[in-house]
Amino acid sequence: MSDFLLRTEDLGIHFGALKSVDQVSFSVREGERIAILGPNGAGKTTLFNAITGMYLPTVGKIYFQDKEITRASPNHRAQLGMARTFQITNLFFGLTVEENLLLAYRALKPVKLNPWKFGGANSEENEAINRTLDLCQLALKSNWLVKEISYGEQRQLELAMTLMSSPKILLLDEPAAGLSPAERVVMAKVLNNLPASIAMILIEHDINLALSLVQRVICMYQGSILVEGQPEEIRSNPQIQEIYLGKARNVKH
Repeated sequence: MSDFLLRTEDLGIHFGALKSVDQVSFSVREGERIAILGPNGAGKTTLFNAITGMYLPTVGKIYFQDKEITRASPNHRAQLGMARTFQITNLFFGLTVEENLLLAYRALKPVKLNPWKFGGANSEENEAINRTLDLCQLALKSNWLVKEISYGEQRQLELAMTLMSSPKILLLDEPAAGLSPAERVVMAKVLNNLPASIAMILIEHDINLALSLVQRVICMYQGSILVEGQPEEIRSNPQIQEIYLGKARNVKH
């Protein structure tokens, strides 16, 4: 048995003649934090869609804990321990922060077809909710309606909802998109404080934020992996600075 939590083998997503993802092979160990960088159209989100089961690969295979999941449903992948956030928030705006977390907790439970069947949260659910509220710095907003909290807090709540399933790996698609500088600082703190046991794959256009959060970087270009390396190697690579990060002067050391 390998020590990889997730791995892909020659993964490809083709739309006619367009190879949006082209022979992508990479792996993630338990607790490892990885950023996937690249310009718009590089294939990053399409790769996420394949890993999480929203797209079926044209070619290649996906493994999770050494079990092939290439054609497994998104729900099955979630039950195995895979969770994902999106570029656009997907929340219940007429419910409270706490109620959103309760729904997320019950989503993978036997009561998922009627998540309100047993009324309010029980002691086990309350413990999980309170722990996650603290982790995502939302404890003071637990009884607020989602529509009343800030956009940054809504992004924190979306992350909190993914944590309610006790995931083994998080796939985060631009978690800082649309956030103010102050909100980005809070998001970075929340992500850095996630349990070390949770692996993370991050797509993020805020390059400095991304490089501060991960141990390894994968750079994609036209659907393929161009280069992999540690954050400091990516910062100092002239080709990567030009293609992905802009001019070198835009990259802080």
